[in-house]
Amino acid sequence: MPKTTRPSADHPVKPDNPTDLRKPSWFYILRRTVAEFLDDQCTDLAAALTYYAVLSIFPAIIALVSILSLVGQASTTERLLGIASDAVPEDAMATLGPIIESLTTAPAPGLGLIVGLLTAVWTASNYVNAFSRAMNRMYEVPEGRPIWKLRPAMYALTVVMLLLVAAAGLILVVSGPVARAIGDTIGLGDTAVTVWDIAKWPVLLLIVILAIALLYYVTPNVKQPRFRWISMGAVIAIVLAGIASFGLGLYVSNFSSYDATYGALAGVIIFLLWLWVMNLALLFGAEFDAEMERGRELQAGIEAEETVQLPPRDTRASDKRAAKEKDAVARGRALRRSRGREADTDEQT
Repeated sequence: MPKTTRPSADHPVKPDNPTDLRKPSWFYILRRTVAEFLDDQCTDLAAALTYYAVLSIFPAIIALVSILSLVGQASTTERLLGIASDAVPEDAMATLGPIIESLTTAPAPGLGLIVGLLTAVWTASNYVNAFSRAMNRMYEVPEGRPIWKLRPAMYALTVVMLLLVAAAGLILVVSGPVARAIGDTIGLGDTAVTVWDIAKWPVLLLIVILAIALLYYVTPNVKQPRFRWISMGAVIAIVLAGIASFGLGLYVSNFSSYDATYGALAGVIIFLLWLWVMNLALLFGAEFDAEMERGRELQAGIEAEETVQLPPRDTRASDKRAAKEKDAVARGRALRRSRGREADTDEQT
C-alpha cells in the first residue's frame, strides 16, 4: 500500500484495547513476533546496542554519583555496589566493583556532574539512535526525519531516560534516610522505613516501564495511535529480562566454566553477555508491540500482511535519499549504455 494511502494512526475501526483482539489475532501476533524477531536479525541488533550501552554506562555512573554527592548522601560507593550486585551476575561484579569504586571516589563532584552529564548524553544518544534504527526495521519504515529534527528528539529522549535512571538510583540510594527522617517527624519511626522498603519496588517498576515505553514510542519514525505509558511490549521485556537475569546467574554460578576459560576476563565476558541478553529482551518487547499493531490493523480489515500501515512522522530525509538513489541509478544506466564512455545523463543524446 503506498504511503499516501496509509490510514491514520488512530483509525476508529482498529481495536483500541488488547481485550478487543480476538483469539486468532492473538495467535497470529505471537507467531509473527517470533518470526519477525528472527527475520529482523535482532541478535545482531542486540550486539550493536550492547556496544553502545558499554560506551554509555560509565559516564552515566559518573553523572549519577555526582548527583548523589550533591544531595549529600553518605557511603555512596557501598550503596551503589550493593545495588549493582543485586542486578549483575556475581562474576561480573569482580570487574565492575573496582571501576565503580574508582569512579565514586573521584574528587570535585560538581565538575564530574557537568562532564559526566554532557558525556553521558552524547554517548547514550548513540544508543538511542541505534535503537531508533532497530525500531524502524521492525515497523518496516525508512528513517524520514531530517537530522535537525531527528537528533534533537533523540537528545531530548536521552536526557529524559537519564533523569529516569537517576530518579531510580536516588530512590534506591537515599530512600532509607529520607523515609526514616519523615517517619521520625510524624512519629512512625521504623514503620515508615519498613513501608517504604516495600513500596519503593512498585515505584521503581513503574519508572522502568515508563522508560521503556518512551523508548518504544519516540524512537521509530511512525505516528503511533497514542502514547501508552504501560506498553505490553515493555511489560514483556521486563519479565523476560528478569527471567533471563535469574537464569544467567544460575547458569554462571553452577554450570559454566568462564573462570577456567577466560581467567581474569571472565567478569567482562559475563557482563557483556548479560547486557546482550537485556537488549534481546528489549528488542523482543518492541517486536511484540509492532506485531500487535499489525494484528490490530488486520482485524480492522487494513492490508497489513506485508507492511505495518502506520503513517511516518516525516519523509523528507527518506525522499531525499530516494531521489539521490534514483539519480545514481540513472547515471549508472548511462554508463552501462555508453560502455563506460559517459556517465552524465544530462549529456546523453
